[in-house]
Amino acid sequence: MLEGRQQIVLIVEDEFLIALDMEAALQDAGYSVCGIAATRAEALALAQADRPDIALVDLHLADGVTGPEVGAALVRQGTRVIFVTANPALVVGRVEGALGVLTKPADTGTLLDVVGWAALGGGQTPPAGLQPIAG
Repeated sequence: MLEGRQQIVLIVEDEFLIALDMEAALQDAGYSVCGIAATRAEALALAQADRPDIALVDLHLADGVTGPEVGAALVRQGTRVIFVTANPALVVGRVEGALGVLTKPADTGTLLDVVGWAALGGGQTPPAGLQPIAG
């Protein structure tokens, strides 16, 4: 992992079972999950308090389609953002600096490949399953 330390991941997802599955997979792989946020306010509060290295951000949260706004704020903070959504076309071209979009449902192997790539700083060749964010 980057700089020889455990990477901190924030999960921004309002579907609780999906978030729990992601959390378990990440923790089993050695990542530290600082929390699960279901709304814009929760996500920004957790990000401010814990300064995650990586964030997995859904578009549709409990307070509406606030994921792109959350992602943009996290990018500005220096967090590596990966959108995880069933509607990737809704984010492509909207959030400059995000690493890409992972389409739901994503299997655990693909999720861990993408997070592992992000943990290394995001290289030149993204893993299979990650779509570029540029429009």
